[in-house]
Amino acid sequence: MAVTITGRFLDWEGCFNVRELGGLGGVAPGAVVRSDALDGLTALGWTTLAAHGIRTVVDLRNDGEAGADHAARPGGLKTVRIPLDGIEDREFWDVWWGSPGFGTPAYFRPFLARFPERVASVARAIADAPPGGVVFHCGLGRDRTGIIALVLLRLMGASPEEIADDHGLSEPRVRERYAAQGRPYDSAEIEEYVAGLGTTTHGLARDAARWLLPEPYLRAAGLCADELARLRARLGA
Repeated sequence: MAVTITGRFLDWEGCFNVRELGGLGGVAPGAVVRSDALDGLTALGWTTLAAHGIRTVVDLRNDGEAGADHAARPGGLKTVRIPLDGIEDREFWDVWWGSPGFGTPAYFRPFLARFPERVASVARAIADAPPGGVVFHCGLGRDRTGIIALVLLRLMGASPEEIADDHGLSEPRVRERYAAQGRPYDSAEIEEYVAGLGTTTHGLARDAARWLLPEPYLRAAGLCADELARLRARLGA
């Protein structure tokens, strides 16, 4: 597996797209990590995860999407499963599922507007996590994970430009993951879709971050003032 540590990336054997959010905005190092699916972690990968201080895993994948763990999870690690997609909402997903826009930040803003309560559930789980670091992940660590990272980073004062830059780090790692699994990866359709919008993937991520007013958004989604305070403290601890 040809994953190397660069910048905020972490080398957890069996994963391809793991990185710290610490250092962006007011997020403290070790507080929260974004990742691709953890199912493939080796025993060494899980040991490295635990040594990084992670004590809570938030899995954003749909029911039935997770595979069996390649190696046993460490004792004392809490796993919280919160399917983020809301795939039962066919009115939304019949538009986005299978479209080239799904796989780009073009759907971030519509998703955030449609499913605030689901985003709030993830924020609440992080706020209420036991002491130690939190890692949240989906399958590739790019889209669902990108939505949650956008909300958390915006809440902690990261700029739209920083958030878009962070989003862009995932694409090469997604390609590596596909290659390692022997799966074809052709981004031509996505690139044509984004170009047709007259923008870039970076621009779409930046614009979604600019649009989001994180505290009013999370308050309207159901988080109370105390929960927001705990979330900020958790991320900045």
